[in-house]
Amino acid sequence: MKKKLLALILTGVMAMSLLAGCGAAKDDTYQIGVLQLTQHAALDAANEGFIAALKDSGIKYEVDQQNASGDQTTCVTVAEKFVNDKKDLIYTIATPAAQAVAGATSDIPIVGSAITDYVDAGLVNSNDAPGGNVTGSSDMNPIDAQLDLLIQLVPDAKTIGVFYSADEDNSVLQAELFTAAAEAKNLTVEKFTISNSNEIQTVVQSMEGKIDACWIPTDNKLAAGMATVAMVANEIKLPVICGESNMVNEGGLATYGLDYYQLGYLAGEMAVDILVNGAKPAEMPIQFLPAEKCELTVNEDTAAAIGVDLSVLD
Repeated sequence: MKKKLLALILTGVMAMSLLAGCGAAKDDTYQIGVLQLTQHAALDAANEGFIAALKDSGIKYEVDQQNASGDQTTCVTVAEKFVNDKKDLIYTIATPAAQAVAGATSDIPIVGSAITDYVDAGLVNSNDAPGGNVTGSSDMNPIDAQLDLLIQLVPDAKTIGVFYSADEDNSVLQAELFTAAAEAKNLTVEKFTISNSNEIQTVVQSMEGKIDACWIPTDNKLAAGMATVAMVANEIKLPVICGESNMVNEGGLATYGLDYYQLGYLAGEMAVDILVNGAKPAEMPIQFLPAEKCELTVNEDTAAAIGVDLSVLD
């Protein structure tokens, strides 16, 4: 009888130990999926900032990094894999990535970044009260400031080209906002769009003689192909104001834009709050970088090549 009782006690202790062990693994090491739409400097920076925030928090985590190389089908496939793997949280970088993951789960917390308008993309009910399992940081551009910068650098401009991907919701929205702002200043706007990156060179060449300057939003295809944009634009001496600084580094003329590392870091802090403190995405407002986090970036080599005087910025 004593042996039987001892065996039962030991069995119970072992079972409790196993359960405690499982709970500790869950609590101590968070499983995080990261889905990045494509590879270019801005999205890479948003990824790096997110990981830096996780490291700085001191939590234990394992990250499954996936890059969809700009392919929406791949986004869906990765999203389904993350859901099947039962990740504790999924970080999505760019609108199509977030849409794919949101379509795959309504339970796993999703934190996004490099997403211009969460409401317009159908990801949340409102910026203040998302209402579902999605929240994050927005890369809504300081469009008015970018337009003012264009006018300052190209004061004689009358017709402005707006260049973007017609199939990127974030780009379409920004194009509409910029067009309204430009027309309010009595400027004429001509729109140029692409559906894939192979069209970039031909479309930029078609701008010659039609516009005085060009503006590009935070468009993923054009950010990835900015070297091609700059090669042609600089050859035809077309000033290009960009949506973010890495595009300027790739050959654009200038921008007044966001720091994508800081956007990613902000998203990382939100993720930690969800994982550690049990914060609910439904109740976490979409975050925006304050104006003081925006920065002026100019490409002096490009300015010299196309004959733009940067001294007007002094």
